[in-house]
Amino acid sequence: MIDLYTAATPNGHKASIALEELQLPYSLHALSFERKEQKTPAFLKINPNGRIPAIVDRDNDDFAVFESGAILIYLAELTGQLLPQDPKGRSQVLQWLMFQMGGVGPMQGQANVFFRYFPEKLQGPIDRYQRETRRLYEVMDRRLGEAEYLAGDYSIADIATYPWVHIHDWSGVSVDGLENLQRWVAALESRPAVQRGMLVPRREVLDDSVVKAAQSMLIQ
Repeated sequence: MIDLYTAATPNGHKASIALEELQLPYSLHALSFERKEQKTPAFLKINPNGRIPAIVDRDNDDFAVFESGAILIYLAELTGQLLPQDPKGRSQVLQWLMFQMGGVGPMQGQANVFFRYFPEKLQGPIDRYQRETRRLYEVMDRRLGEAEYLAGDYSIADIATYPWVHIHDWSGVSVDGLENLQRWVAALESRPAVQRGMLVPRREVLDDSVVKAAQSMLIQ
């Protein structure tokens, strides 16, 4: 049994989608950012960085894993799925996973901050991060013109990237003209496991309380 500690964010959805795709039994622990539950001493024992998602593998001596990319690799290796075992195939998946972890996530995350959450509208940072996110989308679009999925076959690289591209409107980033990327998004949206994972945990439509919680995290 896996204990999943998460919230309704793109990084959180990576873990829930993977668990659904791999059909692993898990127990959900939804954390509230507004109540800063990710900063409690109990959770910091699981993830000393105080961020979601994190998992605890109860069947492996309560082994804790934090950082969304590390969680995806752990679950893929645990099951022998979504990550090839041959060196070339494995490297291709990890390259695109690192592309998301080091590029799409940080850049689009900053686009979210300055476009949606920051108390002041600073047009310079907004433009900078939206442009860079769009550039990364264009990299993916070119790749997806060559292959059905980012690393060829469906993998944890796609699972890591989809929840971010899914919220491109929230980040103020257009996918117009990126037909290969749009095709890929539609393909992932049609997967039942992805649909289930995106509902974990369930959340209401974004409102002022959610925005205030996000803004409070900027000064922690």
